[in-house]
Amino acid sequence: MICQRLLLMLVMLCLVYVPFSCAQTGTTVTEPTAPPALLLLVHQQFQFGKEPARERLEAEISRACNELTVPNSWIALQSITSEPEALSFDPFDSFDQVNQAFVGWGQFFAAHAELAGKQEEIRALETSERTIIAVRRNDLSYQPGSIDLSKARFVRVLEVQLRPGHESGFVEAFKTLRAAYAKIKADMPWVVYEVNVGMPSPAFLAFVPMRALKQNDDLLAWRGILREAEGEAAAEHMQQIARDGYARTESNLYVVRPELSHVSKEFAAGDPAFWSPKPTASVTPSGTGKTPRQRVDQSGGEK
Repeated sequence: MICQRLLLMLVMLCLVYVPFSCAQTGTTVTEPTAPPALLLLVHQQFQFGKEPARERLEAEISRACNELTVPNSWIALQSITSEPEALSFDPFDSFDQVNQAFVGWGQFFAAHAELAGKQEEIRALETSERTIIAVRRNDLSYQPGSIDLSKARFVRVLEVQLRPGHESGFVEAFKTLRAAYAKIKADMPWVVYEVNVGMPSPAFLAFVPMRALKQNDDLLAWRGILREAEGEAAAEHMQQIARDGYARTESNLYVVRPELSHVSKEFAAGDPAFWSPKPTASVTPSGTGKTPRQRVDQSGGEK
C-alpha cells in the first residue's frame, strides 16, 4: 500500500531523473521475454507461519488477473538462500509506465472490491518490504539480448553497493569480466541494472537467469578458466577494485513461481505449460513480492 506522500515522491523522482532514464531506456518497447529496460523490485517478508495463507491469497489474485485486463505484469520469485522472502520482478519500459501502473491499479481495485480485499489481507501479513527501481545497463551485461525470461526457472542475483566515487572501477571490472566470458564463449548470459531509487547510491544489481540449478556447476567450473582469460594482472586489478570500492556485496538464489505470477500472453507463449498451470487444490509455501498493484487502497485512492 502506498501513501500519497510516497507516490508524490515517486513522481518527483521521475521528473528529476528524466534525462538519466531516457538516456538509458529511450522510448523503445522491450520484447516481452527480454530483460526490461526498467525494473521494479519489491522484497517482502511475512509473519512466521503465514506463508501458506499469503500464497493462497496471492495465487487467487494471480488467477483472477489472468482473466482480466490489468496495468502491468510481474514475475514472482521465492528466495532459496538468505532469509525467507518474496521478490516481485516487475518489468517496465519507462518511469511513465510505472506511474501509469499506480493509477491503473487504483482504478482496477475500485472496480474489483473482492480482489482489493484479498490484497488487504496480504498486506496485513507483511512484516517488512523494500522497493527498488533500476535501469538496465547493456554496456555492463553479457549477451543480454539472448536472455529469454520465459525460460528462466531460477534467478541468481548479485547486489553490489559501492563506496561513493568508485563507479568507474565497477564499470571497468564488469567490462573486463564480460570480455573474459566472451573469450571462453560462456553460454550463460547475465544482465546488469544500475539502481536509480530505493537503495543507497551507487548500487548495481546483476541477474543471471537459469533454466536449471545445475548451471551453477558451470559457474564454479569456469572460475579458473575465467581468471586465465582475464590474465593474472587484470584479475588482481579486479580484486583490488573490489577491495577499494565495494562497500557490500550479496549473492542469492531465487526460484520462479509461475502460479503466483501474472505475465502477458506473449510472454507465456514461450512455455505455456509452465506459465499457465492448471489450478490445484493447494499451493506450496514460498514467496512473491509486491508490485504497484499493492500500493493502492481498496477504494482506489492513495493513502
